[in-house]
Amino acid sequence: MPVANSDTRQIKTPISDVTGVILAGGKSSRYGTNKAFVEINGTRLIDSVASVMCALFKRVILITNCPREYSYLHLPAHEDLIQGLGPIGGIYTGLETIQDDAGFFIACDMPFASQDLIRYIVSVKGKFDAIVPKVDWKMEPLHALYRKTCLPVLMRLISSGSYQILESFHRLNVRFIDETEIRMYDPQLRSFFNVNRPDELPDGAPRVNPWSH
Repeated sequence: MPVANSDTRQIKTPISDVTGVILAGGKSSRYGTNKAFVEINGTRLIDSVASVMCALFKRVILITNCPREYSYLHLPAHEDLIQGLGPIGGIYTGLETIQDDAGFFIACDMPFASQDLIRYIVSVKGKFDAIVPKVDWKMEPLHALYRKTCLPVLMRLISSGSYQILESFHRLNVRFIDETEIRMYDPQLRSFFNVNRPDELPDGAPRVNPWSH
């Protein structure tokens, strides 16, 4: 098993055979506004995620239905091909859009993503349809790698009116990354922290949504 360092800062070659895909849909029903622009320690969530992804991948795109709001990031932005489906629609759109065979997909509200963990996920992709972290019973489908081979299954789910990405996993060849593997690269599991409600912000973080961008 490889020996891991925690987010080592030496220069590494950008990943060129997988596209980084940031899912930044829009207004959150639970948060009440676009949480991508909430700040933690003075940095917007979306900026933190974009910084990690651009450091890792040669190609990075955004999937969003509000592309003008993210124009300052200077990343290619694509609207959902099928509106109103939630994350499964973003993953479907991303896989249809990217030129590479696979994409690493991450939600826009995961500001503590580990570069080393993401590199590890990409490194074990093999011939699997998807690589998904899993801690106990909880899977992390919005911090995962998907191949274009997932598209037929996703399309069948969408056509049947089933919009839960987890429903696809028993129909795909999925490699789950277990907690032992994850902790080699992210000992505190910070990568999977996300913000669904204002009261989930870390202590000391502002509880307001800054729209100055």
